[in-house]
Amino acid sequence: MKLEQLGGLTVRLTGGTDGRGSGDGPVVVLLHGWGAPGDDLVPLGHEIDSPRGTRYVFPEAPLSLQMGFGDSRAWWMLDLEKRQREIAAGRARDLSRKVPEGLAEARSKVIALLDELERRLGAKQMVLGGFSQGAMLACDVTLHTGKPLAGLVMLSGTLLAADEWTPLMPKRKGLKVFQSHGSMDPLLPSFMAESLRDLLKQAGLSVEWVGFRGGHEIPGVVLEKLSGFLRAVLAH
Repeated sequence: MKLEQLGGLTVRLTGGTDGRGSGDGPVVVLLHGWGAPGDDLVPLGHEIDSPRGTRYVFPEAPLSLQMGFGDSRAWWMLDLEKRQREIAAGRARDLSRKVPEGLAEARSKVIALLDELERRLGAKQMVLGGFSQGAMLACDVTLHTGKPLAGLVMLSGTLLAADEWTPLMPKRKGLKVFQSHGSMDPLLPSFMAESLRDLLKQAGLSVEWVGFRGGHEIPGVVLEKLSGFLRAVLAH
């Protein structure tokens, strides 16, 4: 693994020809979730069976939460106490119309990173994805830019900013999307992820949906299906 500063973000590079992101293979960018350390998703680079030479980029979110246990980070801030109260009360909060404060700034940082990756790594094929908050950000970036992408990966994400996202979806018609979600997810209810899936399909995107009996997680069945997805979209 190699640690670098790219596009204003700290990133970890793995895979490629040397395990440190070298070579000219395709690039998979995965954004971690809220409250996770910057290296949270790095093990996925070894667990996913992707095409030989695939390079993985794991950006570290710029905001430090300083929660007292490790280096917890975020792409934008959340009112965690409020969210926990809602979960405890059994209220499934509909976030579909919410545009989080800080989303636009996070988007600009990821776009700058992708620009830098195109220049520095010479990526001919790129997949953008993430887990939880990172999945939402990956979707937002994909819809707000025209960057050529081989695929979009959303692991346990949800529908946000529907009034912004929905009109942008048709311009990504034909894009291959991998989306997974646990039916018992206590943080982001599955029905909202299904709403996002349906909107993407209606707009003409090609969505592979992997639902599983579980919570807010990335189980083995998802990694297996994701491996197949990446092999397919990065086959050329």
